[in-house]
Amino acid sequence: MKVLIADDSSLSRKLLLKALPDALTGEVSQAANGQEVLAAYAAGQAEIIFLDLTMPVMDGFETLEHLHRLDANAVVIVVSADIQPQARQRVAELGAAAFIKKPISSESMLATLHQVGVL
Repeated sequence: MKVLIADDSSLSRKLLLKALPDALTGEVSQAANGQEVLAAYAAGQAEIIFLDLTMPVMDGFETLEHLHRLDANAVVIVVSADIQPQARQRVAELGAAAFIKKPISSESMLATLHQVGVL
């Protein structure tokens, strides 16, 4: 499965990569902003996207909105420190499959991947 990790922080991307189960570490791409996410998705580099909300150029909300318009079945898991109910509600309305709060753990990653049917 092709995985795309989108976060403007290289440290956050590395931590998320470490939390991925081995079954998903074969084809992993990374993006630092929403425009890079959309380009990678259009190029077929992502079957599942882990998306931060706070990024430059195009934030996670806007990226999610564009992805949902392109493909309503895109599997997007939002990974964010913004745990306010309004943020969770908005990403759900924009089509996110799940929401994981930062910092991410291997346990929360596995639970979420099972919840969305990836594992």
